[in-house]
Amino acid sequence: MGAGGRMNEATIDKSVMKRVPTEKTPFQISDLKKAIPPHCFKRSLATSSYYLFRDIAICYTFYYLASNYIPLLPKPLSYIAWPIYWFCQGSSFMGIWSIGHDLGHNAFSEYQWLDDALGFVLHSSFLTPYFSFKYSHRSHHAHTNSMEYDEVWIPKRKADTLYFEVLNNPLGNMFMTVVRLLLSFPMYFTFNIHGREYDGFASHFYPQSPIFNASERKQIWLSDAGMLIAFYALYKVAAATSASWLFCIYGAPLLVMNGHFIFFTFLHHSHPSLPHYDSREWDWIRGALCTVDRDYGIFNTIFHDVTCAHVVHHLISTIPHYHTVEATKAIKPILGDYYKYDDTPILKAFWRETKECIFVEPDQGAENSGVYWFRR
Repeated sequence: MGAGGRMNEATIDKSVMKRVPTEKTPFQISDLKKAIPPHCFKRSLATSSYYLFRDIAICYTFYYLASNYIPLLPKPLSYIAWPIYWFCQGSSFMGIWSIGHDLGHNAFSEYQWLDDALGFVLHSSFLTPYFSFKYSHRSHHAHTNSMEYDEVWIPKRKADTLYFEVLNNPLGNMFMTVVRLLLSFPMYFTFNIHGREYDGFASHFYPQSPIFNASERKQIWLSDAGMLIAFYALYKVAAATSASWLFCIYGAPLLVMNGHFIFFTFLHHSHPSLPHYDSREWDWIRGALCTVDRDYGIFNTIFHDVTCAHVVHHLISTIPHYHTVEATKAIKPILGDYYKYDDTPILKAFWRETKECIFVEPDQGAENSGVYWFRR
């Protein structure tokens, strides 16, 4: 029985690591849309609002309990209660942020102006420049896994000695993991860390950044204004209470939210079985399929299934989150081997991907193929 169990686990691991096909797909996006039940495309303002207000109510409940009861606890218990609150509230923040992400895709309602207004408020509240992210994220969806034009999680090449020679070891992996989880979220928006290379200063806060085109620059100013208002509001709260109180109630949960975001977006786009393509081989549908669905348990629900139904989101980003699981089930028979699902426990998968996905190179003998695979 023991040997059989090990054999079964090895078989599962081998299946999970099997490379997806790189040939042009025998299906088109129109075939996938036809397979999805029509109601999955309908954006219900009432249903979307229910999820938003439910998440806000949960967030407020955590805040009320923490602000009113944790200060009453004796010191040893409060040292345990605060980190529990930080994790729970940070996860709640991530759920609301995910709805803001849907708003940027116009997947919340039929009204673009309403989606943008709500998204602007929600993302600004979590120190995210709404329109700036909306536009760069749209480009990410348009160029997923393109070596030249994707906007985020651009893989390194072997020639990058920092990644290949210095960080390709357990200590280096641990260092990069800590840096990613703590700093990558603000560093991405400020300095375009993990983003594509541009000529000139690339920042989500800089309206003249090459990330954006001329028609988008006014709304980048608006995003910056939203951030300034949020920072001013936080300053006023800190002045009325204390900086330590603000950190405990808002700052630490925000760091947890940032860590969640980096954690699952890294896992969306980093897997040894998924290729990247350069301009000789890339096309939109194969690029969109180069992401992976994973099982996060209860966090699938908390994060509105962005974790377990990410493939279909890249294919049709206007499907509201409450229909993405059903839509995924509908298209899986058509996608076949082009669909990647990995049920490896997420902590194990995260550590594996930090070790296995160091840089990308073509296979030996296929240097001119335009197809790149992760190496270590």
